[in-house]
Amino acid sequence: MFVVEVVVRVLCVGAVVVGAVLWGSGGAVAGGGGPVPEADVAYHGQVAMTRGLAAVSLTPENHGPDDVPGATVRLSWSVPLEDAMRLPDSCVRAGERGVLCRTGALPAAGRGGRLDLAVRLRGEPREVTVTVGTVWNGGAVDRNPRNNEHTVLVLDTGDSYYF
Repeated sequence: MFVVEVVVRVLCVGAVVVGAVLWGSGGAVAGGGGPVPEADVAYHGQVAMTRGLAAVSLTPENHGPDDVPGATVRLSWSVPLEDAMRLPDSCVRAGERGVLCRTGALPAAGRGGRLDLAVRLRGEPREVTVTVGTVWNGGAVDRNPRNNEHTVLVLDTGDSYYF
């Protein structure tokens, strides 16, 4: 028995690309006929906040079974970020409340490089929620997405909150 998943991607130029992925006992097969890699991307780290400055340190992992050429992690905050801030070279601003960061290559059963960043939050909130999650995982199928999606409540105490 095969399950068909239709994938719709909207490209920057406005075109829509539709493809299909077939899952069965032989693994995933792309609409183009080749096998689709399978990887279990996960993030583990900590976040702390003091007077509106939130510091995040996270390490991406790939539990396999296949390598991932790279992934993109999104950090979304429950309050807006300050307009002017310096981000690591691997990160870009994503709207009023978010940051996107590339992980680099993630070998199967291995870790990527640690990502450290700090963001300034508007209004120096007493508490904030940060959501960490995968936006892109190199095109791999991830059958366990629960370990790459985290929501963390962070109080303005300077204490570290782990995910």
